[in-house]
Amino acid sequence: MKNKIRPKLVLLMIILIIISSCKEKRSDNQIPADLASVSTDTTLSGLQATHFTDTINSKPVGLYVLKNKNGLEATFTNYGQRLISLLVPDKNGRFEDVVLGFSSLEPYTVGRGMFFGAVVGRYGNRIANGSFELDGVNFDLARNNGPNHLHGGEIGFEAVVWEVDSLTDNHIRFRRLSPDMEEGYPGNLEVVVRYTLTDANELEISYEAETDKKTHVNLTHHSYFNLKGAGNGDITDHILYVNADHFTPVAGKGLIPTGELRPVKGTPFDFLEPKLIGKEIDSDYEQMQFGGGYDHNFVLNDSPTNASGLVLAARVTEPKSGRVMEVYTNEPGVQLYCGNFMDGKTVGKKEKIYAHRGALCLETQHFPNSPNQQNFPSTILEPGEQYNSVCVYQFKTTE
Repeated sequence: MKNKIRPKLVLLMIILIIISSCKEKRSDNQIPADLASVSTDTTLSGLQATHFTDTINSKPVGLYVLKNKNGLEATFTNYGQRLISLLVPDKNGRFEDVVLGFSSLEPYTVGRGMFFGAVVGRYGNRIANGSFELDGVNFDLARNNGPNHLHGGEIGFEAVVWEVDSLTDNHIRFRRLSPDMEEGYPGNLEVVVRYTLTDANELEISYEAETDKKTHVNLTHHSYFNLKGAGNGDITDHILYVNADHFTPVAGKGLIPTGELRPVKGTPFDFLEPKLIGKEIDSDYEQMQFGGGYDHNFVLNDSPTNASGLVLAARVTEPKSGRVMEVYTNEPGVQLYCGNFMDGKTVGKKEKIYAHRGALCLETQHFPNSPNQQNFPSTILEPGEQYNSVCVYQFKTTE
């Protein structure tokens, strides 16, 4: 009797294991239940999870926390895939939140939240006259920046809820399908963005995208950095190095590039020798007048690179705290924006007022208006191809 029962028990156990295994499998497009809630109730930066918990367009929104072994902390919301806070140490080991943002979700939903910490797309930066031509067909985009198209249109990637389908202590992955003709762009675009907070004190951002129709793609990250700490004055006393022999001058206050690649030598755009951002920001050089300071694309040199083959785009040093931020990328350009349009009235985290020029953005990218400039690196993505872009913000300190 025992010999007859034992095989049946073994068979039953095998069946139960198979059923259990099948139940555990899930599609990459499904958000696990444990990812639908915030990682912790209160972050080290003082953010309250409940202030970011909501439902927008029937999709859940929450707060997510990444940490590394060195004590760095990054917090995100899946609304606009925004970096809300980033704690990094100074030369004495004192941590400070170095990105601008808000203490609750609501301000991000008003006036596009100044793009604080957001992913930007489908096309980061400007496209002249809100249109481009592909294979003889003209595509009209939203004109949301005067006559031009800016940062993906009226409802860009910063103003939608992203799915979170992977989360660990130091890694988060967002995904979204941007439907055909969203904001005027052709093709169903599947986008995946990964953020990793490494033990080398890097915030690594990796973008992937695939399309079913020929289209243009140019994704970037729009955090505002102040290495003294968010809300602690302006950034004119930061020292900046930009690894670029050329920049793309603009035609006027619409900030559309002329198509020229102009040498930085002899202009306020020469950061090959590190200098204070404020040294020439109020120069009477015509290009500085168009944007009220720096709001231009730099054409990156091909070297030096890091161990991963990414080019060093820029280095920012804040002398008093000793904080250093290096930016690495595989993109051909980086946009330097120094908060020229900040009016000094915005109230951010911890009720701090963000000053005029209270932060800088270093947005790795293809060049503005590339779809209409044949001599600029192409932003076309074809079916069967994969868009790949990487940006790394690495934090160090001076001795």
